[in-house]
Amino acid sequence: MTSNIDSPRRPAQPVRELPHLGTPAFAMRFTSTPRGARLARRLAGVRLDAWGLPYGTETHEAVVLITGELTVNAVRHGHVAGRDFHLLLRLVERPVPAARIEVTDTRGERVPPGPGKLLAPGLADDGRGLLLVEGIASRWGWYPRAQGPGKTVWAEYEIPGPATL
Repeated sequence: MTSNIDSPRRPAQPVRELPHLGTPAFAMRFTSTPRGARLARRLAGVRLDAWGLPYGTETHEAVVLITGELTVNAVRHGHVAGRDFHLLLRLVERPVPAARIEVTDTRGERVPPGPGKLLAPGLADDGRGLLLVEGIASRWGWYPRAQGPGKTVWAEYEIPGPATL
């Protein structure tokens, strides 16, 4: 599979330093399709590896899983025809270092119930994405998009010390 992410319509946004945090960040828009969600997940994995969180580690796998679930939810529940979703992945310093994943879509009327308010889907074939996020992430939530319609769903995964990477 080849993807031209450097097309004139959708320029790739390389890793950049956030001046107020001084931490690496990866931000990019993706088409609101399963392929866009898959590409977002893969590029997040590549970026984590470049930042020193290598493939095969618990942290890498957890952050990639969270990213995958949030991007798939943006496609399934936040899709608006002709609108992309946005992924922001960054490392943050809180009381402990964490990877923060933010996925923004343009559908504001379909919002998740919030942390601690999710119901198990029973025997349904789907509906477990945010339950996985809630079980793996250190914390998660959502907030309305600042400009225009939509929402941002975010999650943070605390990065353990170097001995357990």
